[in-house]
Amino acid sequence: MAMAFCFTPSSSSSSAAKFNPHRPIPSLSASPVVHLRLSVSPPSLAHRGRQFRRVLFAAGGGDGGFGGGGYSGCGGGGDHGGESGGEDNAGGKNKVEALMVLKESGRGLESLPKDLSAAIEDGRIPGAVVDKYFELEKNGFFSWLLQFAGFRERLLADDLFLFKVFMECGVGLFTKTAAEYQKRKENFFNELEVVFADVVMAIIADFMLVYLPAPTVSLRPPLALSAGAITKFFHGCPDNAFQIAISGTSYSLFQRIGAVVRNGSKLFVVGTASSLVGTTVTNALINAKKAVGSSAEAEAENVPIVSTSLAYGVYMAVSSNLRYQVLAGVIEQRMLEPLLHQHKLMLSAVCFAVRTGNTFLGSLLWVDYARLIGIQKAH
Repeated sequence: MAMAFCFTPSSSSSSAAKFNPHRPIPSLSASPVVHLRLSVSPPSLAHRGRQFRRVLFAAGGGDGGFGGGGYSGCGGGGDHGGESGGEDNAGGKNKVEALMVLKESGRGLESLPKDLSAAIEDGRIPGAVVDKYFELEKNGFFSWLLQFAGFRERLLADDLFLFKVFMECGVGLFTKTAAEYQKRKENFFNELEVVFADVVMAIIADFMLVYLPAPTVSLRPPLALSAGAITKFFHGCPDNAFQIAISGTSYSLFQRIGAVVRNGSKLFVVGTASSLVGTTVTNALINAKKAVGSSAEAEAENVPIVSTSLAYGVYMAVSSNLRYQVLAGVIEQRMLEPLLHQHKLMLSAVCFAVRTGNTFLGSLLWVDYARLIGIQKAH
């Protein structure tokens, strides 16, 4: 908005006249005439576009860091005192930006998924998120995935999420087999049944290892007032302990720790279940080989199902959980994406290399851990 002021003194006054206390006060008609001209120009469309397309994730802004804000069970972090005023202002700004994007796109709230529409009404997401939703919607496959709430939250936070899922699962088969060979060397084929169990349960878990710790744009509605304190606490925790909070949202230190605990419990269940499947299939193969095989094959021992499954669940909850939280929230979102966000191809290549190394490292750590606790033995 531009404002212009113009002051025009009357010609009857002299700028050089000296002050005389005995001089009579001039009449109003002889006083200088001041002309005020005010012109207001509306903000340009380009300026408005820059406003709502500003950077979505503000790393150091407000109290979105690790210790910002007090505990608030209903999500977002921050207490209900001095911090709430700032979050209310951010919420109002978010809503205005999101509605501007909708208006420019010729869309209405009724055309959006219910959770996304409710988040816009509550001011929980900025206009950049809505803009990204419309961009993803142009792709037929992404448009189909956006129907599912879990994929919707993750794709809005990271448009490379799907690439990371396919890459992790595809590379997992080769890197885990290579790691098994690196550890077992000449005993690789003698321990082939154990190798098969490791690879099967690892591939089953790979998808969840990418899915659960992935940063998200939370579209979950607030819980009912009758919900318990623990439920409220974990409901307000982020999906990734290190993810950057979007505008209008913050996470306390305890909520970020809660993200590690919550994901760890989920990965324990995933790891235990996948190991049960893998070890059961492996034991079935071993027994089949014993029935028709030679004496050497008959010496193969069954894999202990319960102890192996529980051990793998603990490994997933601790080692895999922490590694993938750091990978997705620190290395990728806080380091690589700000550096290479304008070079998607290079960013994809670097993410591929980093995740491949992480997968290989995980396989090495599992073999050492399994031998350490005695569920696998070196021949």
